[in-house]
Amino acid sequence: MTRPGKTTRPPLAPAPWRDDPYARALSDGQGPLFLRRADGWLLPLEVERWLADADAGDESVLARCRGAVLDVGCGPGRLVAALAGRGHPALGVDVSPAAVARTVRRGGTALCRSVFGPLPGEGRWTTVLFIDGNIGIGGDPTALLLRAAELLGSDGRVIVEAAPVEVDERCRVRLDDGRGTLGVPFPWARVGPQALHRHAGRAGWTTVDSWRVSGRSFTELAP
Repeated sequence: MTRPGKTTRPPLAPAPWRDDPYARALSDGQGPLFLRRADGWLLPLEVERWLADADAGDESVLARCRGAVLDVGCGPGRLVAALAGRGHPALGVDVSPAAVARTVRRGGTALCRSVFGPLPGEGRWTTVLFIDGNIGIGGDPTALLLRAAELLGSDGRVIVEAAPVEVDERCRVRLDDGRGTLGVPFPWARVGPQALHRHAGRAGWTTVDSWRVSGRSFTELAP
């Protein structure tokens, strides 16, 4: 029975990347974890790499970061922590409370926010990162790059990690722990290097540089 004067709040609706297989994988410190399309295709997610220190591919990104850095979809914070250790003003944003908590424990600064919502320092960031496939956030890479333009200063740069193969798809996916537990569906996109170039052009960006390290593909974009 509800006491007089008390308001009963309905439970929060399930949301992707929150109380789902991703949060549990971060807590366990390991996968398996996948993105599952409706047709059953699985994309393995590299939880252990995300929880480790920066690797050679990450180092190639960190070396190109300038000024104040915003890491969109920062996950458990390896890049934010590495940037902070090098004296960069750096902020991670992620919709996963578990990821944000991990970032803070690693010595980074992070907020539990969507990139499409209000963020600190809009129009003043020098570098925006979309690493680990995060150009797929929201399922519309062009829209995401347009949003990045709102976040950056006039001389800003975006660094994107594309898929290692040529692909350009938008789909709905669910997080899957490989053991029968599924998260809620959400929109996602995958783009390879050439597809990224096309999306960047539509959003008014120019490719500054592209490179590959350890099988990973990166592109730096300028307005």
